[in-house]
Amino acid sequence: MTRMGDVLAGFHAAWEFESDSVLIRYERGIRTPKLFQALGERRIPLEAISGVTLTPGKRGTVVLHAEPRPGADPLMEAAAGQLKEGCDPYRLVLPADKETLAEYYADELRTLLKEDDEPAERFLVPAPEVPLQFKAYDGKASFDGRTVRFRWFWTGASSAKWKAGDQSFPVSELTGVEWRSPEVFEGHLRLLRGEPGAVQADQDPAAVVFGLGYGPVHESLPFAAAVLAAVRQRGPAAAVVPAVTAPRRDPADIAERIRHLGELHQAGLVTDEEFAVKKAELLAEL
Repeated sequence: MTRMGDVLAGFHAAWEFESDSVLIRYERGIRTPKLFQALGERRIPLEAISGVTLTPGKRGTVVLHAEPRPGADPLMEAAAGQLKEGCDPYRLVLPADKETLAEYYADELRTLLKEDDEPAERFLVPAPEVPLQFKAYDGKASFDGRTVRFRWFWTGASSAKWKAGDQSFPVSELTGVEWRSPEVFEGHLRLLRGEPGAVQADQDPAAVVFGLGYGPVHESLPFAAAVLAAVRQRGPAAAVVPAVTAPRRDPADIAERIRHLGELHQAGLVTDEEFAVKKAELLAEL
């Protein structure tokens, strides 16, 4: 049987096995994904894990993967499936010569897990610690555990946000969080106060928008998770609401976005294929 305190070290992280949890300590090396470095370490209760797999990895590696129960981890709930494989905090990549050892620990974990694929009724994994802050394209977001604040940048904020002024949102007024990865076109973090609105994120004073170099995943995702966890503590009504289909936009707005997209394309920051796809998406919204 697995002994309390046994450690399995892989690339970028080490898992320490306890009787009721797995303590994951992430490395801080230059090759370690920044999200892992930001998380530092996480204690994952066994009741937050629904299964364990061991599969072949790339270039002579194997991957031990703990599958989190839906609703158990605020970070994964906020991510809503948008994390790239290499940034999945539940993956432990190991050299292939450790496969037998990894299989042993995988089997031991499976014997301790309860067969429960039902969504957790509450978050079981601790949320990232506050205070947290990050810079988006159009403003700076900060969260102290009680209130989310947006302070606009005159260089990036839309006239609608500038006119609305800097914003403060007590957790008690929020119902959820909408996070769209900074690694995709039109990424943003939006605070929800009821039904999702039809306002575009760049026009919504309850949202900050990401741009190239702004609001990276390792800053904005823990932020979203911490806010979501604080909101969820208020009761079962709080939830992550997936991004809704955007309403038809003003043609002038579409033209401006296509112009900006063209600048990114000319600068080599967007590929020919990405430019064509995103341009088609924008034109389809007319």
